[in-house]
Amino acid sequence: MRMRSFTTVAIAALAVIAMACGDADDAPVDDDTGAEAEEQVDDPDGETDAAAADVAVAESPLGDHLVTADGMTIYLFTEDPEGESVCTDDCLANWPAVTVDGDPQVGDGVDGDLVGTIEREDTGETQLTYAGMPLYLFAADAAPGDVEGQGVNDVWFVVAPDGSAIEGDLDDDDENGGGGY
Repeated sequence: MRMRSFTTVAIAALAVIAMACGDADDAPVDDDTGAEAEEQVDDPDGETDAAAADVAVAESPLGDHLVTADGMTIYLFTEDPEGESVCTDDCLANWPAVTVDGDPQVGDGVDGDLVGTIEREDTGETQLTYAGMPLYLFAADAAPGDVEGQGVNDVWFVVAPDGSAIEGDLDDDDENGGGGY
């Protein structure tokens, strides 16, 4: 009887020790918010992992193109002069600027020499640029990998890793890829 009690107590003690040692969710916690902090891992080329990068490269039926850290497709507006955004008001509501706080972080496949920023005169935000062109999202893209803004009004295009506009269409049934502006 004593042996059974000792065994039960020993098993319970081991369980308590195991729980105290942690579990699979041992991520660092941001003391200011209590949220799990995202670790940023730099590689020797000065690039960060895709989850921490402000801009990364992903594949789609259009080919390799720029995306945000959460995989949302990045576009350029061919009506913008280099280094300046002319997309404001309603345009900006449909095509939100890709903004950053601090120095932009780049992921694999991104040419860090092409990454820059401008300060938006209308909002005061710091907008990410690539090869001098301001970058945007498309409000109708609902999930990572969506490219609904491709070719809209023949002025909005997905951005290739070399900074050029990818001007191809996904298919002939959806000529403009989405609505307005």
